[in-house]
Amino acid sequence: MNLSKPINIRLLRFYTPIALLSCSSIGMAQSQVPVAMPSGEVMVQSGRLTQRQFDAPTSIYTIDAETIRSSGPQVNLSDVLASAPGVVALNRNNYAQDVQISVRGFGARSAFGLRGFRLITDGIPATTPDGQGQASTVSLTSAEKIEVLTGPLAQLYGNSAGGVIQVFTREADLAPTAQSQIFKGSYGLERTDWQWSQRIGNVGFVADYSTFNIQGYRDNSEAKREQLNSLTTVDLNADTRLKLIANVFRMPFAKDPLGLTAAQFLANPKQAGNFALVNDARKTVNQEQAGIVLEHKLSKDTRIQARIYGGNRDNLQYQAASATAGSWVGLERDFHGLGLQVQGKQYLEGGKEVDWVAGFDQDYAGEKRQGGPAASGQKTGSINRNELNSSANRDYFAQANWRVMPDWTFVTGVRQSSVQLKSKDDYLTDGVNGSGSVSYEAANPVVGATWHVNDHLNIYLNQGKGFETPTLSESVYTKSGTSVIGLFNSNLVPSRSQHLELGSKWTPSANTRVDAAWFRIKTDNEIVTSLSVGGRTAYTNASETLREGLELSARHAFDSTWRAQVTATVMSAEYASGSALAGKSLPGIPQKQLFTSVSWAENGFQSSSKKSLQGKAASFDWIARSSLWANDVNDASGAAAGYGLLNARLKQGFEWRQANFETYIGIDNLTNKKAVSSVIINQSSRQYFEPLLPRNWVIGVATKLTL
Repeated sequence: MNLSKPINIRLLRFYTPIALLSCSSIGMAQSQVPVAMPSGEVMVQSGRLTQRQFDAPTSIYTIDAETIRSSGPQVNLSDVLASAPGVVALNRNNYAQDVQISVRGFGARSAFGLRGFRLITDGIPATTPDGQGQASTVSLTSAEKIEVLTGPLAQLYGNSAGGVIQVFTREADLAPTAQSQIFKGSYGLERTDWQWSQRIGNVGFVADYSTFNIQGYRDNSEAKREQLNSLTTVDLNADTRLKLIANVFRMPFAKDPLGLTAAQFLANPKQAGNFALVNDARKTVNQEQAGIVLEHKLSKDTRIQARIYGGNRDNLQYQAASATAGSWVGLERDFHGLGLQVQGKQYLEGGKEVDWVAGFDQDYAGEKRQGGPAASGQKTGSINRNELNSSANRDYFAQANWRVMPDWTFVTGVRQSSVQLKSKDDYLTDGVNGSGSVSYEAANPVVGATWHVNDHLNIYLNQGKGFETPTLSESVYTKSGTSVIGLFNSNLVPSRSQHLELGSKWTPSANTRVDAAWFRIKTDNEIVTSLSVGGRTAYTNASETLREGLELSARHAFDSTWRAQVTATVMSAEYASGSALAGKSLPGIPQKQLFTSVSWAENGFQSSSKKSLQGKAASFDWIARSSLWANDVNDASGAAAGYGLLNARLKQGFEWRQANFETYIGIDNLTNKKAVSSVIINQSSRQYFEPLLPRNWVIGVATKLTL
């Protein structure tokens, strides 16, 4: 497995015709000018339909370009999601395991990567059909907007859609524009970003290349990575647009400091976990992805969108088992998919309207996974694991928003999902054939209504069903007595959930917005840890869980230079009766979370990445989380105390001729709080805890030159 190879030839074969098509299209069609939106009107993906955020019959939160840029070096998705209600976004400060994100409790149990919700970048899924995802394809440095959709309408995205997070790359500037960012910070942090944007005729092009290096606060936490993200838009004619997306992610190494026990955390939070150093625990990742999205206007009120994508991911990880022995796991994954949807508007008698959408998604991921023993971070001996795993889905969906009464809008939707998991065991020396396969089917309906009380107040109620299948990594092991063996667990069944949401959206003035939502989610057959031994984990189904919560988001602009924001989430998530865990809290989910921010901008705020900062700007953020559990049994060894975190940002922007300059300084954890940042759920050696960074700083300078 060569993890230092150049860009995969399969990706070049996929993307080269796309690039040639875009080049040949220059000058063939008239340039399309984007339609201007009314002032203050934000359009979002409300389920599978595009509509005004204020009118969307669901809880949906948007993060603009200015907020993304102000978050700091723009490395971790968790940094910009801290303000989203219902979202717990934790920076693990461990780049070998990705960030830890959950949406209304879905995804909290993930030991690595992302799961429980769907992640989509520029219309291309970053989540595989089995529900496992990585944030590798998210390029924050070129992002224009992030949308967070929660509630029943998220179920229209299929398996493991406890929520949907969508990231949109910015489009090209009209004039050739070069941008750069350079950051330096605590613990050897170095971040650079170089971006080129240009529009020529009917073609717009954005290319963003970024690098990141850090020595790390903890022992064995050094990391290095680089990323290239590009978006090409081709307006073939006034009614047709082609988007060409390419993303390359390289992580030559990310050392893994592992978790700490409670005693280790109290004694020295900088230390690495057991045997991490002697085994040189680390991960290497290479990922390449390309996609095409075609948007065509069939008529005045009917649009069609089609997408196709493909890519590959190579992953090699060295794990720590004991003082004298470790192990390695490697995978080579190919993934691809396509989708089609038609969206339209139907006019009925009496001025009544129906907005509708229908379509299908088909996705596939196949990976060759191998493993074996290691010593001192090097492979030793023969392999002891050799599998060919795959996951696939074929889904059909439809949604309609019915405006059949002056003050009411009704929403109906359904998604029919079919998910297949397969594992072919090619290592039979151990006498166990671990092969297996399973298919899951689900039909998830959604119904709801919005009462448009007046132009400034909407109240909505909706309910729906969802499901979450086991991931491949959860399915390939089975509990056998006090051991975990490599046998496909066909007894695991999907968890099925019933969602209910009541919410309101209120704009008492042009400068104030208040959103509130209450939700209740009952889940049968929640997937939980059964036994974890020697780096292997088997899973089983709990009988029932219940999540109930209240979310609040409020924004107010005092004037053109001052604004404030508050988001709060209060949630109870417990195992219900009928389970050995009845009454216990689900791990990884704080009951209370608060984000508050006060910002000042000398010359006003800019929501678009195309507008540069002028003058001074400053902000203070306060993030507070209550205690949470790291294990299902909720014992003292797995208790992580709550904490409050104060962060400060200061920026200065100025112009010189055609260039714009911006300086930045940020200080996180101003009060130098010692706390647990994130937890590793049900870790077998009770090494649950990943420390919060002490007071740390970052300084940066950004330039923008318009030619």
